[in-house]
Amino acid sequence: MRIQPIKKKLKLYGFNNLTKSLSFNFYDICYATTPEQRQAYIEYVDEEYNAQRLTRILTDVSNIIGATILNIANQDYEPQGASVTMLIAEEEIDYVKKPAVTNNETPGPESVVAHLDKSHITVHTYPESHPYKGVSTFRADIDVSTCGHISPLKALNFLLTTFEPDIATVDYRIRGFTRDINGQKYFKDHKINSIQNFIPAKIRDRYQMIDVNIYQDNIFHTKMMMKDFDLDNYLFGINEEELDMTENKKIKSQLRREMMEIFSGRNF
Repeated sequence: MRIQPIKKKLKLYGFNNLTKSLSFNFYDICYATTPEQRQAYIEYVDEEYNAQRLTRILTDVSNIIGATILNIANQDYEPQGASVTMLIAEEEIDYVKKPAVTNNETPGPESVVAHLDKSHITVHTYPESHPYKGVSTFRADIDVSTCGHISPLKALNFLLTTFEPDIATVDYRIRGFTRDINGQKYFKDHKINSIQNFIPAKIRDRYQMIDVNIYQDNIFHTKMMMKDFDLDNYLFGINEEELDMTENKKIKSQLRREMMEIFSGRNF
């Protein structure tokens, strides 16, 4: 994937004050027949996306967008879930030798994350399951907020490839303005009319996609849902060949309904 280049580099008066924020909600859907299998799925994704691995993923994101990590705070939760917060800078800073890692044993309501420089990356995970219908979901919320010339859009391909979500909601917004050397305001420093422009075709082809954009306010919103439906990709602890025709049809219906409800944001 290649970010569309700026035709002519702006000569700015001071720092580029534009803030570019990219937010994701990623969903993975699964069906587990028994309560034991549902619990096993929750434990599996909780371990697969623990704070340590999420830290590695966000480190890769930081490298991809060309940022310098200033500080890392991460936490695994009971009974499930994890969070990671990174404070990042646009350029290499002389006094930053090694990112500080904070692992709070008992985070409470007094916990504060200080935004020390210009930008940050965060992730929070939410594994959960339906109390009796067999459907389980894993959600990851990721926010990449940058100032200056670096753009979080560079991380789109990596994040979609890493998580391979069944459903994704992606928001991108440019806030504020920056000035050139003559004092003229610039409310955007790169071309964009849709988030889809920055997603490779091989990924776009796999999803049904809907845009809701407010161009005059530099707000862009894209929803994505996987097109193909191979049941074996959604079963945990069992295979499709173990199901009779009635069970097969019932499970497919439940999974498709779950996906459509999440994609549309309402219950059917």
